[in-house]
Amino acid sequence: MKKISLIIFLIAASIVSAQRGQTGDKTFKDRFPPEVFNEVSNASLLLINEVDHDIIVSIRDQNKKYLRHVYIRNNEEYVFEDLPITRLYVQFKSKAFFYEDLDRTVINYGEKHTFNFYFDASKEGNYFLITEEEFFKP
Repeated sequence: MKKISLIIFLIAASIVSAQRGQTGDKTFKDRFPPEVFNEVSNASLLLINEVDHDIIVSIRDQNKKYLRHVYIRNNEEYVFEDLPITRLYVQFKSKAFFYEDLDRTVINYGEKHTFNFYFDASKEGNYFLITEEEFFKP
């Protein structure tokens, strides 16, 4: 009986974890245009997810054109490398809502920036609510 319970538990645990994405997954690649890279810029953005749930982050250039997106598990981090030199807009999907950061991150040649998601975005703070259409526009 203990062996059967253990097997059932392991199968259930693997099914539950299999439905959760991995950090770095391109969850919505079918809804976005191709990603934009600039190998000459040597610029990067480190994203750190310190909230209690997974998020999907999208970054846009100064004209709000799509650059890239990524899935980040809670308490994990991801680095966007080879970013174009621009002013970045950071948007993200947190649970059922979509947000944009109030501040803009300026990316210059060779710079390495860090962006922390450090609290539940449903609370008031440095983010404002956007629509799903704004998040997924090309």
